[in-house]
Amino acid sequence: MIDNEKVEEIFLVLEDKLEKTVNVLKDEYASIRAGRANPHVLDKLQVEAYGGMSPLNQLGNVSSADARCLVVSPWDKTLLKAIEKAILTSNIGITPTNDGNVIRLVFPELTEERRKELVKQVKKLGEDAKIAVRNNRRDAMEALKKMKTNKEISEDESKNCEQDVEKNVAKSIEEIDKTVAAKEKELLTV
Repeated sequence: MIDNEKVEEIFLVLEDKLEKTVNVLKDEYASIRAGRANPHVLDKLQVEAYGGMSPLNQLGNVSSADARCLVVSPWDKTLLKAIEKAILTSNIGITPTNDGNVIRLVFPELTEERRKELVKQVKKLGEDAKIAVRNNRRDAMEALKKMKTNKEISEDESKNCEQDVEKNVAKSIEEIDKTVAAKEKELLTV
């Protein structure tokens, strides 16, 4: 890499965006249930409480009772109905049972059809992440071309920088592919 502040900034921005893209994908995958009880399934769930919307994890404790059951223990028992309603209106596909103290979510075995639907969803999210990575590559390449046009960097420096951009992008796409493959394997494992 050449010693140029603008070029360094381009690479810092690129690396940051690539890392964020991969992290967002992993967060999305954490919320896709794979037949096992995973507390992250409820991470994005908003509950109407105290006159506003609050994330579920700020209103109580979400834990795995066993491999197939999540237990939601609200700190304020008066919120049980609101939490139950929020779970029902979300599209996680699980009916909560409320015993007056806690809410239990029993995860049914995934059918083969449902597993295939989830794999399609996983692949689509992976493809979306790759598109975001390619857009980041385009932005970095355009910034480098502009610098070359303005004679801020030489032709050779431009080529070297473009190769470095390609290496970073290839590394991110490889990580996305590994993440997709791992999630797909997890979903298809019965």
